[in-house]
Amino acid sequence: MSAVRLEGRRRRHFRVRRKVRGSAARPRLAVFRSNRYIYAQVIDDDAGRTVAAASSQEGALRGRRLTRETAAEVGRLVAGRAKEAGVGRVIFDRGGYAYHGRVQALADGAREEGLEF
Repeated sequence: MSAVRLEGRRRRHFRVRRKVRGSAARPRLAVFRSNRYIYAQVIDDDAGRTVAAASSQEGALRGRRLTRETAAEVGRLVAGRAKEAGVGRVIFDRGGYAYHGRVQALADGAREEGLEF
């Protein structure tokens, strides 16, 4: 990624983060997307800890290409882990990425699994 594009994404992410803050009652579902993998974390910003996490580098997903289907599977995986940790509602942090394509697929996968945004 070029330095200009990376700087633009960082600026957008900081703008989003000014408004989006996770708490114990409603943690933040943060997304990071690279060209090869996608990562999702459910973060309690008050305590400063990650409640649940999933990525496309895990187990059965590791050998697959990063597509919308893979991103949706990561969303379902992180939602299942969040539910196990007692989290039902989250705030979505798109990480400066457009809510489109793989980021949207991850969010839709998490919603399918019962996570409420």
